[in-house]
Amino acid sequence: MSQAIGKTALAYARVWHLVDAKQRVLGRMSVGIAETLMGKHKPIYDPASDCGDYVVVINAKAVKTTGTKAQDKLYRSHSGYPGGLKETTFENMMEKNPDAIIRKAVSGMLPKNRLREPRLGRLFVFEGEEHPYEQNIIKRYDALGKETRLDPSKVEA
Repeated sequence: MSQAIGKTALAYARVWHLVDAKQRVLGRMSVGIAETLMGKHKPIYDPASDCGDYVVVINAKAVKTTGTKAQDKLYRSHSGYPGGLKETTFENMMEKNPDAIIRKAVSGMLPKNRLREPRLGRLFVFEGEEHPYEQNIIKRYDALGKETRLDPSKVEA
């Protein structure tokens, strides 16, 4: 009897991952999040199919960058009108909208195709510790990026 799951509903089942961004480097953390959203960690990965998981990021306000990126990095947006270029520094963005920093970093690491928006729709970023998805979380990532699977029977209700 074969032990392979194959391309069944069980193989495509979406799992919820929790990532704590406290004192994690933005780029390295975003790479792992993008791979999880794409489903590259699964044996059934196919670039044309959407088989990724859900990711919940907490403590977005505590994410850090290396070097002088905190002072030098700029986020640009354009209104489409002449002279409509707006620039925001990393520090200002961290004060106003820290979840947009992580979302933009992960978005830049996903393939630019029609699966990008649905994948980003499975990314949930929160500034603090609290989030409404406690019951769904099955896997947690520690400070080193190592995965810990939670036993559903031991999770407090």
